[in-house]
Amino acid sequence: MILNRNSQISGIGALKPVQYAVSALQRDKNAVFSETEAPGDRIVLVKDSDLQPECFCLQVHENDLMVTASDALGFVYGLFEISRRFLGVQPFWFWNDQKFVRIDSVTVPQNFTYESKPARVRYRGWFVNDETLISHWKVERRSEMPFVMVFETLLRLGGNLVIPGTGKNGHRYHDLAADMGLIIPPHHAEPLGAEMFVQAYPELEPKFSLYPEKFRALWQQAIDRQKNTPTVWNIGFRGQGDKPFWEDDPQYDTPEKRGALISSLIREQYDLVKHSDPHAVCCTNLYGETMELYQQGCLDLPDEVIKIWADNGFGKMVSRRQGNSNPRVKALPPQGDTGAHGLYYHASFYDLQAASHITMLPNSTEFVCEELTNALRHGVDDYWLINCSNVKPHAYLLDCIAQLWQSGTADPEGHRIAYAQAYYGKANALPVAKCLAGYADHAVSYGEHPDDHAGDQFYNHVPRMLITQFLRDRTQPSEDLNWLCDRPALSGQAAWCGEKFREAMQNYEQYLRQCEATAATLTGAARTLFQDTLLMQAQLYTFWAEGGEDVCAALEAGFVGDWKHCFYQAGRAKNAYTAANAAMRNREHGKWIDFYANECQTDVKQSAQLCGYLMSFARTMGEGPHFYEWMREFNDSEADRRVMLILNTDNHPDDDTLWRLMEQHWGQ
Repeated sequence: MILNRNSQISGIGALKPVQYAVSALQRDKNAVFSETEAPGDRIVLVKDSDLQPECFCLQVHENDLMVTASDALGFVYGLFEISRRFLGVQPFWFWNDQKFVRIDSVTVPQNFTYESKPARVRYRGWFVNDETLISHWKVERRSEMPFVMVFETLLRLGGNLVIPGTGKNGHRYHDLAADMGLIIPPHHAEPLGAEMFVQAYPELEPKFSLYPEKFRALWQQAIDRQKNTPTVWNIGFRGQGDKPFWEDDPQYDTPEKRGALISSLIREQYDLVKHSDPHAVCCTNLYGETMELYQQGCLDLPDEVIKIWADNGFGKMVSRRQGNSNPRVKALPPQGDTGAHGLYYHASFYDLQAASHITMLPNSTEFVCEELTNALRHGVDDYWLINCSNVKPHAYLLDCIAQLWQSGTADPEGHRIAYAQAYYGKANALPVAKCLAGYADHAVSYGEHPDDHAGDQFYNHVPRMLITQFLRDRTQPSEDLNWLCDRPALSGQAAWCGEKFREAMQNYEQYLRQCEATAATLTGAARTLFQDTLLMQAQLYTFWAEGGEDVCAALEAGFVGDWKHCFYQAGRAKNAYTAANAAMRNREHGKWIDFYANECQTDVKQSAQLCGYLMSFARTMGEGPHFYEWMREFNDSEADRRVMLILNTDNHPDDDTLWRLMEQHWGQ
């Protein structure tokens, strides 16, 4: 049978998810196929209740390509499989700017048959979290379009579950995600999807002990609002703003008291949900303090509730670091822990310390695959929720994880080559794959654990912590850095960090050269994509490492009162961070215009700004309050400096102008 632009799709029915997938396939056909007068054979959708849920069969029958399924998601996956298999449209076509060479038609053999298998993980999908880039970005002048493409990509990867955004975005795009066929679990900070107590009652203290009926009313309202939407009900009890509840109610001062209240409220929420829908599926997050309570034997959960274990944000299945506390409690079901188990895993993370938000996870796909495969061995296969953040920077890892949730196995090296071939072309697959592997190979380790690799926030937040403490009180160490380097003085912390930044400079200069050499071999769309992704990230880390090292050098000079060199090195750091921000913004083209405009979490521009504050502080300390000495030293001739009839004859230069004068004397 022949597929071409004129191939019609019949048997659509009224199901919204199927209608969307049909329209997406029509769009794909228009992108891939040339206009033609030749008729195309049909794609026919046929329901077969005997097929397993979410499964499909593709088969040629009498010159029709039959798509058989028992439910909406089965049809959706079948239609997207046609797009991938026969049209060559890859799951991340939108995020990786896949280019299509127009063809007239595709011939599908008359004996073609393909039957899908159930996914290895029952509930699988993404948490669109910390989505500050896509939430301020428009595509085709539509603010919802980035989220449409997030959900479509997830469906193309075989996902069936999504938290469609954080806070207001989660509510704004709830119906859109549901209409596209995705199951919507509530955020773990909003049990049952209920409005937070402090939002509903801003005048009241958020204490269950004081207002139990108001909490219960919010829970029931949430159930009533969502009872007709496919949901995995997240039940639990945390404090307002995703923190331990006892921070708002300190009377619960022992693990036993805390566990008893959480257990009773989980049981109560479970009963409320089951009363509304006896077949409802419930889950609860063993996250942070909750996991510790569970492993201490202080939580009693209903047998049917899916227990969701979480990684530490860096891909290791241990408890996350909270401030300076890092107990690394194993986050996997112990032997004999029966029942249903799931996980919450981070392709992207935001921790104000060392995580990666706008760049790829600095740990290898080999490491990730081992962690997730080990989770499967522990029976964690009922629910996988992956923090996907803004999607685009994390496409490579998200693609690999989807392979795992679909089949249960993954070959990291083989996946790298296949991914590079799919998006960069067969001829470019090996050198691009080497750069993908090299990204993690060049990451700097800041600790003793295999997951202790520095991401983009390390190179931005850590220097800002150092500068802030220096400006506040340079005689004392930064408590914010005790997790990283517990030193008795700020100077010791700065020296330790400086060594790490210098190591990173060496690593990333080498990696940048590798990426530049690879980019030089690429042409067309492959080169543009490489520049937008791997090369840009190599540039960013090189600039960031340079900026971090310069910050530490500035502080080193400041500790001994060498304010001129403190000022100068701070200016170098400011320029490095400014260059990093420019490298990022320079990759905005076409539909990507303003993609990084709201980069506010790693916040590279804030790093540059704080370096500017350090410049001003050093200048004030070094030549204030009159501000003429450095200008004369670096701007005036020796003869003019010896004769001072008037302190200054021109306006004081701003910090950047003064720095440029210094650079003329001291720069390399």
